[in-house]
Amino acid sequence: MDTVYFTVARKCRWEQKIERSLFIGQVSSVTTSEEAQAFVGQIKEEHTQATHNCFAYRVGCGEHPVTYFNDHGEPSGTAGRPILNAILRTDLTNTVVVVTRYFGGKKLGIRGLIDAYHSTALQTLEQAGRSRLIPSFALVLNVSYPQLAVVNHLLQTYEAKILNEKYATSVHLKVSVPQKFHSDLTSALTGLVEVQWDEA
Repeated sequence: MDTVYFTVARKCRWEQKIERSLFIGQVSSVTTSEEAQAFVGQIKEEHTQATHNCFAYRVGCGEHPVTYFNDHGEPSGTAGRPILNAILRTDLTNTVVVVTRYFGGKKLGIRGLIDAYHSTALQTLEQAGRSRLIPSFALVLNVSYPQLAVVNHLLQTYEAKILNEKYATSVHLKVSVPQKFHSDLTSALTGLVEVQWDEA
């Protein structure tokens, strides 16, 4: 039986005030660590006056997803880890959460910080909802025009999504294919077209 994976259904923002500090949670679905870092960078630009922009993300399916978190100046273990724990608790992957804090003048203490960051992340994730994630891989194909009909039929058979296409002396396709068809599709394409692997 295939393992079922989930990511967030949509980007979402949620906020709460705790002891005069404003906590703003923002979440997005991502496919790579680079996308996650880009989302974090975007939030930091939006909130340059914030006291902290703490974050965590989890990317990848299978036994070894990439996880990362950052306390961004809060005491070690009080922000990034609780945010990551919220992602793990909701059983999500390919997900990044940033919790921005505007300090209100009253310290919360270690326990208070952990609870504040965790609850903000959890509420934001709940508001974003869940969407089933189908593990996939990406291929770049250079197809001659005489082979295009055959290749298109194979891509349709194996539920491939065309991400990008360029028409020149040959047809250049970037496609995303469900992981379960990896060996079947690559075998079918061998000897038919020029195949390059790409990061899904």
